[in-house]
Amino acid sequence: MANLYISMKKILLIFLVCFGLAKLLRAQNRLAVTPDKGIKAYEDSLIKLSKQIINNENDVERKNANYGFIRTLVSALKTNNSFAYNFDSLKTVSILKSPDNKFRIFSWFVMNEDGSYRFYGALQMNTPTLTLHPLEDYSPLLKNPEDSVVDNHKWYGAEYYKIIPVSGNTPYYLLLGWKGNTVKSTKKVIEVLSFKNGKPTFGMPVLQSKTKTRQRAVFEYNRQASMLLRFVPEQNLIVFDHLAPPDDRMKMQPDMYGPDLTYDGYKLLNGKWQLKENLDMRNIPSPQDVDIEDPKKQALRDRASVPLRKSQ
Repeated sequence: MANLYISMKKILLIFLVCFGLAKLLRAQNRLAVTPDKGIKAYEDSLIKLSKQIINNENDVERKNANYGFIRTLVSALKTNNSFAYNFDSLKTVSILKSPDNKFRIFSWFVMNEDGSYRFYGALQMNTPTLTLHPLEDYSPLLKNPEDSVVDNHKWYGAEYYKIIPVSGNTPYYLLLGWKGNTVKSTKKVIEVLSFKNGKPTFGMPVLQSKTKTRQRAVFEYNRQASMLLRFVPEQNLIVFDHLAPPDDRMKMQPDMYGPDLTYDGYKLLNGKWQLKENLDMRNIPSPQDVDIEDPKKQALRDRASVPLRKSQ
């Protein structure tokens, strides 16, 4: 009986020690992922600067606000455990965290005086100390964007609204993005992101049709039109409007293209995305993704507004 009593005391002692260690570890984990309180002050500054980037009618002042925004964002991300801070109040910048929690992407734009756009961004890895890859818009110099593999210093700039992870021997991510272009046309992009030796690479030959394999897909259409581009997870399908000119004589003028009320898509098969034409939209679930509309349309109506996001 005495031996049984001693054994029970040992079991109870072991349980209490394990319980105490587990409680301590949970407390340490909570402490480890708590962002620095000072980051909120940075967020307040970022909000003010981002509104100037969107609403200021002076081209130089918009760009100066953007430079201040970049410096402030870098300072904010240098604070302790910044990856855990969501910047929920910063509405004019796209901030997407990958579903596997390995990284997040900040992306935004500055409208130029001539109605064109320049894009800015940063890719933050989920690491104990800050690992930040600046995204430098190289769009004007990228002559064949659908055939190019580039690094973060030659980025085909866009404001992203969806990250789609793809597993396999070489895991990668698809990024769906809006890319304002000129006063006449807008673009949307399906970008492919992967990592080699911890560094980002943009472009991979995974978008396949009968005649061509693309490193990324770029869609250009008339500025006054709207194009659907979204992911349907139930079917592993990226669906989009088929774009066409109003007249065959305008085939070489993408700024005249618009949706023709038919739909195409890329279907995931064996790690690659195969083009499927003339999709039956009756079998496509209702939209869930948030898309991005041309912000200038809203700004023309109300200069005090922020870029308009809409559900397609």
